[in-house]
Amino acid sequence: MAEAQLHDFPSLFSLDGKVAVVTGGSRGLGLNAASALLQAGAAKVFISSRKASACTSACAALNALPNLRPGAVAIPVPADSATLEGVRDLLAQVSKHTGHVDILLANAGATWGEGFDTHPDSAFAKVMDLNVRGVFNLIREFAPLLQKRASVEEPSRVVITSSVAGLGVGTLGKQGTYGYSASKAAVLHLGRNLAVELGPRGITVNSICPGFFPSKMSNGLLEMAGGLEGMGKANPMRRLGRGEDIAGVVVYLTSRAGAHVNGAAIEIDGGALWQRGQLDVKL
Repeated sequence: MAEAQLHDFPSLFSLDGKVAVVTGGSRGLGLNAASALLQAGAAKVFISSRKASACTSACAALNALPNLRPGAVAIPVPADSATLEGVRDLLAQVSKHTGHVDILLANAGATWGEGFDTHPDSAFAKVMDLNVRGVFNLIREFAPLLQKRASVEEPSRVVITSSVAGLGVGTLGKQGTYGYSASKAAVLHLGRNLAVELGPRGITVNSICPGFFPSKMSNGLLEMAGGLEGMGKANPMRRLGRGEDIAGVVVYLTSRAGAHVNGAAIEIDGGALWQRGQLDVKL
């Protein structure tokens, strides 16, 4: 039967020869994602964060991976994605190495925890600038490179890192993350708008919504909410997220397997979002 004939199934999840840019790629979920892109066959993965030393260290670890395609390389491109000047500096650095980009992972983000009554305006502004405004500037500035080789059959991909905090109530109380939760909801809706805007240009825009993953950003909240073990046991899947959980979704969205997925938001949290009270952590 014709339905049984799938086109070149062995290459469905391959990123052979692709060029990717990962902001916030020097550690945590960004580094997990960058590792996945390289190991799935990408030829060049640009790693960006504010600290040059962190970018260099991350690239050294990635380039030491044993199963990369011949010539594959991770390249450090430090920049501050929170400002338009920083985004344009990142674009200039990437443009020195390539004339096109196939995959853009807008992963750089910040959070701030403080009570409602004393929550500073400067902190709220900082989080919104990087998590929303910075993402919009990043995608707009990189659109010409993303369009260079984009087509109906092989669209370029944008993946935005949002959060389950943008889908439900985030952390409240003494360590309330009001700006973070609002920014992650905002960037999800931005992604939906850009999916419709950029789809005709051959660019898909999707978002991932991680739950609690042990990382530098989340470890403080995890400890206050009961620790790694306690939070893991409370999850419907009885564990927290792992790097592989992010890696698999990112490869799916950026490979041929995800070519017709556009405007989606994929939760990666073991189902905790739907567990009553899971996100309403009052500290």
